[in-house]
Amino acid sequence: MQLIDIGANLTHDSFDHDRDAVLQRARAAGVVQMVVTGASREHSPKALALAQAHPRELFATAGVHPHHASEYTAECDAEMRALLAHDEVVAVGECGLDYFRDFSPRPAQRRAFEMQLQIAVDTGKARAAKPLFLHQRDAHDDFVAIMKNFEGRLGPAVVHCFTGTREELFACLDRDWHIGITGWLCDERRGQHLRELVKSIPANRLMIETDAPYLLPRTVRPAPSHRRNEPMYLAHIVEELARDRGEDVEVTAANATATARAFFGLPAA
Repeated sequence: MQLIDIGANLTHDSFDHDRDAVLQRARAAGVVQMVVTGASREHSPKALALAQAHPRELFATAGVHPHHASEYTAECDAEMRALLAHDEVVAVGECGLDYFRDFSPRPAQRRAFEMQLQIAVDTGKARAAKPLFLHQRDAHDDFVAIMKNFEGRLGPAVVHCFTGTREELFACLDRDWHIGITGWLCDERRGQHLRELVKSIPANRLMIETDAPYLLPRTVRPAPSHRRNEPMYLAHIVEELARDRGEDVEVTAANATATARAFFGLPAA
């Protein structure tokens, strides 16, 4: 199998001591390409640097997660625009709304989200619009309302790490958004409902991700001695996903890889 991890936070400091080994373990597990998530003013440039150090294997996004929305100034906006001018940066985001944690005030979250959506609109004026890498948690109504204000002006979008309800899933699919599935699927406490929902996601709208170092799949056996997730566990996620969808794992993997490559415009591995 050839797998693409569409969301790995490889700039996280937990990888600082063994990042090369993490990449090697991912390759050994069939992960041929990864999109490194840029989720803050600090880490988006680091994501680009990683992508530049590993051409055709690592790619980057550039954005500010709602947790960091308070840092989204005019200067920050200019920095994100400069990062997105690089070919290695393949998506705008991670951006969106998170009313579960509320680490930034909700008005600041909405403002930062709107400003990043405007960047996505503007990238499409000079070249093909870069896709959106979106985050939404406990903010579905406001999230959809803000996206609707930009309707018809945005490129493709993926709702990364989808954890929502059936109604939220179909609201996303009705708007032609893609869906990213993580190891949340493997959490019997919080993700059990996803086991049924993933059957309804069309193959050409479904992508897979680890969100490493977060969300280590709870079904990995033997369980590692630590709680750090890493891209090599993408193979485990796709096995669980295939079982829930009633597909051969090779089919699920091939479809998810083809979808990711088309969505982000990635070259062959």
